[in-house]
Amino acid sequence: MITPHQYVYFVSKTLNAMTAIVAGLGDDLANQKPDLPGANTPYALLNHSLGAIDFWAGQIVSGRPVQRDRDAEFLASGPVQPLIDRAGTTLARLTADAQAADVRAEPQAPVPLAFPGLDEPLDRGGALFHLYTDLVQHLGQLELTRDVLNETARLH
Repeated sequence: MITPHQYVYFVSKTLNAMTAIVAGLGDDLANQKPDLPGANTPYALLNHSLGAIDFWAGQIVSGRPVQRDRDAEFLASGPVQPLIDRAGTTLARLTADAQAADVRAEPQAPVPLAFPGLDEPLDRGGALFHLYTDLVQHLGQLELTRDVLNETARLH
């Protein structure tokens, strides 16, 4: 079984890599979409990931009410530094949530999604694991997006 410290270590590595990509792109490139079907801006991907952390760790695991507009998360844009600062605050909250979580307990709020392949109800530990897999997926998207945007900028 993974410990809360180990969980936070892996989530921190992932979130820090995401924020480094967005910071490295700067205000201009972080707010651009690559010319790929269904692509999002790096800013929007990080913004969405922070919303997911607030929802899954905050509401589902810890029981804090969260007002979230998931669709709007993907439309967000703005200067990078406030988003990077928000990531630090969000990670600190997630750390506290993970350390306090009773991972075998039922979620504090209804889980809105069906999880294929689960033969039992999702517990709080499962919600934290889902959150981690979501973050890793979006890190991969950010890495590809960064590479495409940097190459496009280099060619122009």
